[in-house]
Amino acid sequence: MPRRERRQYLSMGPEQLAELVDRYAAALVLYARQWCATPEDVVQTAFLKLVRLGTPPDNLLPWLYKVVRNGAIDASRAARRRHRYEAAAADSAPRWFQPSYDPTGLDARAASEALSGLPAETREIIVAHLWGGLTFEQIAQAVGSSAATCYRRYAAGIETLRQKLGAERPVRAT
Repeated sequence: MPRRERRQYLSMGPEQLAELVDRYAAALVLYARQWCATPEDVVQTAFLKLVRLGTPPDNLLPWLYKVVRNGAIDASRAARRRHRYEAAAADSAPRWFQPSYDPTGLDARAASEALSGLPAETREIIVAHLWGGLTFEQIAQAVGSSAATCYRRYAAGIETLRQKLGAERPVRAT
């Protein structure tokens, strides 16, 4: 985030928070969805933590992604624990509903399956870059890696997705 844009948020009021939510919430929800089933809650909690800080951090966007990432991982762990306890109690209960199959959106399903088949680190970088609009430097700050490593994982992941989905490489004009 450029310095002048960061200065704009130094005295965070409701209007500035609303602008941040409008600008970044959708991408943060998508980012958190990699780890947990309640990404909206995780993103809301991240924005509440930001408000409680008083003065936003120097690198606001990577900070938001890191807080969302950590919150989503924590939420996922809590959900797994809860699921284990609930599953033990529900094992003896009869099933009421059978899962249904919806044949619409096959391309989205195939893409989602291909994306979920990637290593977590690679998937995280692809989602943050493509849907979150983060640069590789910002992603590196959020995940604790180097920009070069993030780019290599991104390129390898995109190539794997192309192969899994049968997509051809775009032709570059020379």
